[in-house]
Amino acid sequence: MTMAVDIAFFLGTLKQEVETYQVPVVELIAVQSRSAFKVLVATILSARTKDEVTAVAARRLLEKAPDPEALKALSISQIQELIFPVGFYKSKAQYLSKLPEALDAFQGQVPDEIDALVTLPGVGRKTANLVRAVAFDKDAICVDTHVHRIMNIWGYVKTKTPLDTEKALRKKLPKKFWKEVNRILVTFGQGTCRPVGPHCYRCVLEKHCPQIGVKPAKSPKKE
Repeated sequence: MTMAVDIAFFLGTLKQEVETYQVPVVELIAVQSRSAFKVLVATILSARTKDEVTAVAARRLLEKAPDPEALKALSISQIQELIFPVGFYKSKAQYLSKLPEALDAFQGQVPDEIDALVTLPGVGRKTANLVRAVAFDKDAICVDTHVHRIMNIWGYVKTKTPLDTEKALRKKLPKKFWKEVNRILVTFGQGTCRPVGPHCYRCVLEKHCPQIGVKPAKSPKKE
């Protein structure tokens, strides 16, 4: 029998824990720039890419192209050079090259609704939800592999895909956690609850976590 998960306790505990961790690059750009366009660009770049790589690439690109008009003036090869070595940089350069024209349908502004955001090149549900939550401070659940994996480890949901997890969380997760669950669990998932060999021995939730399907890393030996 799986223990019941007090999601408010779990997320509240982790929120305090990750306060000392590095701020995710997309949120940092949102705070520094207050620009939905810059948040969108950084979010597109961040897919399958480490934050430290995204941060450098986003800074280079946004210095040259801080708005859609400036981005439109860059060639695909120029964009590729500016964003390398983010993951799938060639595909992302294609998406970014098409982005200004796609935004023309919204008077050059980044839309704040999911259905509109997913019509933009390079934007799926995960990116759309993150932009909606971070750039516009609106209720959205951004579910990536970390959120999907950890919610299943806890037994809070029992799902097979991130999309299934998003649907389940929309029904179950209290709205007050929607905007921040991604930041909390992505940061936690990168640092402690890793996909391979999670560091359960140092986790603040070790005594409370069901650890469903988990093979923890061994605790380091004391000298």
